[in-house]
Amino acid sequence: MLQVLGACSSIDGHNLVPGQSTVNDVVATMGPPADKRIGPQGETIFWYPQLPWGHASYAALIAPDGRLIHVEQRLTEANISKVVKGVSATEVRDLLGPPFEPGVYHPLEREIWTYPMRIQGASLPKWFVVQLSLDDHTVRETYLMDDPNFTAKDGCCRRN
Repeated sequence: MLQVLGACSSIDGHNLVPGQSTVNDVVATMGPPADKRIGPQGETIFWYPQLPWGHASYAALIAPDGRLIHVEQRLTEANISKVVKGVSATEVRDLLGPPFEPGVYHPLEREIWTYPMRIQGASLPKWFVVQLSLDDHTVRETYLMDDPNFTAKDGCCRRN
């Protein structure tokens, strides 16, 4: 049983050491990334979204020399506050990572990106919803709403 547990991936990379752990250590610990993007200082960002049920999206930043810079959870109140009207889709994805179930709503000519997340002090999980214009692919509106799929553990009282 110990061998099985030792082989499991670490969702948040807590045992990795910035400056010492290599890209191979990151992949061995966290698994293959769901997405890879180049960051503003030439670093590579490995994305590990835990959506929808984990309510987190971890970014492992890898320096050009292949060493880990750090791992951080990107679905935070501070980060979603930066997603405002006019921000590009690329900036949103670079900040928050891959969305959960992106879709298109043709009547409004919008692409909809959803990020299930937790807000400190809120009793219910939330969805951060980003509406992007189809013509210029920039943010038009954002919403923070209660998770419509949430059901209390006792099975009672689905909350919307």
